[in-house]
Amino acid sequence: MLDTALKSEIQDAYRRVVDTLELTPRYGQRMMIAEIARTLGNIESDGEGKRTSDTHVCVLEAGTGTGKTLAYLIAALPIAKARGKRLIISTATVALQEQVLNQDLPSLASHSGIAFRYALAKGRGRYVCVARLDQALEGSEPNPTLSLFEQSLQTQSSDFTVIASDMAQAYGQGEWEGDRDNWPEAIEDAHWRRLTVDHRQCTGRRCGHFGACAFFRSRRELENADVIVANHDLVLADLALGGGAILPDPADCIFVFDEGHHLPEKALSHFAHRFAVHGCLRWLKTLKSSLTDLHQGLAVQPTVSRLLVSLPELIHNLEPALGDVFSMGHQLAGRPNGLADEEATHQSRFEKGQVPDALRDQAQQLLVMFASLSRCLESISDILRESLDPDKQTGLDREQAEAWLPLVALLHGRALEAHALWQAFSEQDVANEAPSARWITLSRVTGEPEIEFSASPVSAAHTLAKHLWGRCHGAVVTSATLTALGRFERLQERAGLANRYRYQALPSPFDYANAVLRVPKEATDPGDRDAHELAIVTFVSQLADKEAALVLFSSRAQLRAVDKALPARVKERVLAQDALPKRELIERHRAAVDKGDGSIIFGLASFAEGIDLPGDYLTHVVITRLPFAVPDDPVGATLAEWIESQGGNAFMRISVPDASIKLVQACGRLIRKESDRGTITILDKRVITRRYGQALLDALPPFRREISR
Repeated sequence: MLDTALKSEIQDAYRRVVDTLELTPRYGQRMMIAEIARTLGNIESDGEGKRTSDTHVCVLEAGTGTGKTLAYLIAALPIAKARGKRLIISTATVALQEQVLNQDLPSLASHSGIAFRYALAKGRGRYVCVARLDQALEGSEPNPTLSLFEQSLQTQSSDFTVIASDMAQAYGQGEWEGDRDNWPEAIEDAHWRRLTVDHRQCTGRRCGHFGACAFFRSRRELENADVIVANHDLVLADLALGGGAILPDPADCIFVFDEGHHLPEKALSHFAHRFAVHGCLRWLKTLKSSLTDLHQGLAVQPTVSRLLVSLPELIHNLEPALGDVFSMGHQLAGRPNGLADEEATHQSRFEKGQVPDALRDQAQQLLVMFASLSRCLESISDILRESLDPDKQTGLDREQAEAWLPLVALLHGRALEAHALWQAFSEQDVANEAPSARWITLSRVTGEPEIEFSASPVSAAHTLAKHLWGRCHGAVVTSATLTALGRFERLQERAGLANRYRYQALPSPFDYANAVLRVPKEATDPGDRDAHELAIVTFVSQLADKEAALVLFSSRAQLRAVDKALPARVKERVLAQDALPKRELIERHRAAVDKGDGSIIFGLASFAEGIDLPGDYLTHVVITRLPFAVPDDPVGATLAEWIESQGGNAFMRISVPDASIKLVQACGRLIRKESDRGTITILDKRVITRRYGQALLDALPPFRREISR
């Protein structure tokens, strides 16, 4: 139970922050603090601190203006410290991560009276490898073959040596911490790949540069931090490595997932697999061309020698098998002779995720071959790693082991990725359970035909339930939009959140009656494309000259068509996402409003979320079309098929709830502060003519309604 002392600490910290910063206490914020404290404070544990209760997660929808960050920090941090747990704050966007790290946590540390340390967590690939940097300065590479292999994946430019030299000087003098994101200039991906390593290539404590390593320095900071700021991708990457590889073990953590509605889609992308046939043939060719040098450098070690002798046969068997699957893929995609001249890409999805028997047979053969190759490369990697340890006598020279480990580890990673894909294509889906989506993509890479095989689960629910919610000590999931049609069921289904967890939609501090929701007579059914386009052109042309408006489109083609059809007097006020970078567009819009001129932003889906234009910067949001996503991507289409096959209605179960979330987000662009006011106009008549329309309207905040039926 949450004891009195802990409850008082949370209340006192909140009072101090509110008084010191002269904040207005908000009812929704106080409710959020109480709900988090109740959930996390009542988690039962055994004598060793292991969680024994199953009501350790709370899911809180808290709209803009609630003050979510302050609420979850003040409620969760004292409990995490008292329970000996680490607080992990995970965001979906860099902007929010920077706000938490650079504003919210310093402010809390200064004004709350809570003593705590905090640090930022990033993956290994965001930090320079000092050993690689040293090799770059010497003009050497770990080995010539690795250099050639990496060059085949990237474009070279002459200033790499200059960049490496500047970095080494800045790092050596303590002016740079080795973090790519903090380097003052943009670094080309091609250059950065030569200066960093992944977890397989890193030799850890066996590295001669371990004491100066940027990544492990950052890890040491994490070990001393009470609060760790991360992002969803890093948390998921850590879980994929078994948990505790980058971040502390999930059992020792309380997680807060801000912007939590992004978590399911991020998780899906982490558990998808891809395999490009010609890309694989290229790295196999690299391995084959390295065999002579590998033998010369490493064959003195008997086990490595035996493993190297087995590689030519493995490669010899793989190459024709990959040629066969390349041909079969083109046949199955309906392009036996490759892409037509006018085609850039072609995608072909397997219905219900079911792979033809002939392809499954090939997948099983490739699975066995890549399993053998993976085991062979892993064994060589392990011996090379051991050879770096002065206490281990492997019979291999440290210098040779250090030179060849990066290449062998890199190729081992490629073999594992291939193995995972062909395993996904070999598996039979379990009856009555959602299948995996499987598809083929044809394209051209540097003019050469390429075929990529892909597989993905259609839901991350089971994985998140098992590896995240089932393992963590406690968790808070929050966002301004977690409900769909006013309910949490859609999120539960996608994120694997159990019914027994706590769910709460918190009241907003805003008076939504300050805004008007209009469905005017001009609203048209988008099914009649020409009439709908004309209606948008007519409506936008009638916007007041001083209007600060955001017009949201669902398709780039329609945005361009409307922009082209506008009268010149209106068009000069339009800033189209299609023509300008997002940041520049927002700056120009703000500048126009500051001068007292009108400005109209034409934006696509990305402008319906995360755009903050308070006050006079936005007084009118125009939604041209209800934000239905056509489930034509392979994952969405496969899920829809499966739901229909189970007797369900995919449109009502997926499309309408997802559209409800997006519609709430779009309308949310208007009211960003308590004093904001304005108009939201929907130009899609289906919101009043279709049976789902009323449900979509009911899920919106209580705006004043002006609906022409």
